[in-house]
Amino acid sequence: MTAKTRIVLSSDHAAIPLRLAVAAHVAARGFEVVDIGPTTPESTPYPQHGEAAARRVASGDCQLGIILCGTGQGIMMAANKVKGVRCGVCADTFSARMIRQHNDANMLALGARVVGEGLALDIVDAFLNAAFEGGRHAPRVEMIVALEG
Repeated sequence: MTAKTRIVLSSDHAAIPLRLAVAAHVAARGFEVVDIGPTTPESTPYPQHGEAAARRVASGDCQLGIILCGTGQGIMMAANKVKGVRCGVCADTFSARMIRQHNDANMLALGARVVGEGLALDIVDAFLNAAFEGGRHAPRVEMIVALEG
């Protein structure tokens, strides 16, 4: 990914502090950050935040997305309902690298109640530093895309 890559970030209320840390880290690496909130700690539903970020990626407005909720699971499920999005939740760097290299994931989900800040930033780096390998993985990704209907 290049420094001109636009990365959308969103979360629910449970993950605001970690999202802000991730946003600062990604910006410090030279990426353009599009943080779409929320900004206040009132309870807010993760599906709407996952969808909003996913629509930015699916439209091409942003090339990648990083979304967060308590576990990362719910917001990831919501994002994956948007055509053109391939999002995986990761709690380790190996998985984050593999979802880019093998699955051509364009979004990463993190669980703020699952990983601490240090590990989260390492996971983000693994995701951003990896690129789709194509080759034998391309037909499998095409099969995933075909499921969108």
